[in-house]
Amino acid sequence: MLAYLRLEIRRTLRDPGYVISAVAMPVLMYLLFTNLGENDGSWKAQSMIGMAAYGALGAAMNTGTGVAEDKTIGWLRQLRVTPMRPREVVLGRALNGSVTVLPSILAVFAAGGLLNGVRMDAWQWALAAVLLWLGSLPFTLLGMGNGYRLTAQSTGVVNVACYLGLAVLGGLWFPIDLFPGWLRAIADVTPTHRFADLGVSVTEHGGPGAVTVAVLFCWLLAFGSYAVFSYRRAARTA
Repeated sequence: MLAYLRLEIRRTLRDPGYVISAVAMPVLMYLLFTNLGENDGSWKAQSMIGMAAYGALGAAMNTGTGVAEDKTIGWLRQLRVTPMRPREVVLGRALNGSVTVLPSILAVFAAGGLLNGVRMDAWQWALAAVLLWLGSLPFTLLGMGNGYRLTAQSTGVVNVACYLGLAVLGGLWFPIDLFPGWLRAIADVTPTHRFADLGVSVTEHGGPGAVTVAVLFCWLLAFGSYAVFSYRRAARTA
């Protein structure tokens, strides 16, 4: 499984589409949003977390596009004849998605610290990055579930829709305090809002609360079950 994991990581990091959408775009959007008009340091720090989460979300969902392409070219059939068990295949892909999330987070954090003057203690930088890294796993599983279930073309469309919809609804671009009351109540339980709260909580009060962890864990179970179900279905028809 380790050899499979190394192969998938190299394939992803060499993809220009990944570099542009998951690394370059979040950095550019962050710098644009925080340098229009007058913005204080707290907004630049909060926006940095939101855009890092946005980049991580895109990188995680991108894993599903690779899954769909593998299914199209027959790679899933090849994996079925190896000694790897189904859960090892899914785990290997999920770990690949988790690793490729890191450049997105680190690039936005570097822009915040070096270009926007965001200042935090060393432990806050480290803890926020680790929590966002770990918190991206549910979205990797969602993207994989779409990839196993849909065609390559459909997966790209559905993943982009999920990516943008969850980003906006979860407040990764704009604070949910600006939303109307009914929409704020929905946004509060979205996985993306709680995902960003992992990092925001470190900058504001030292760490995430129990509600944030519980909501993300429920989404992890839901998206994980979806990924396993989709893989089993794809394995039967591949």
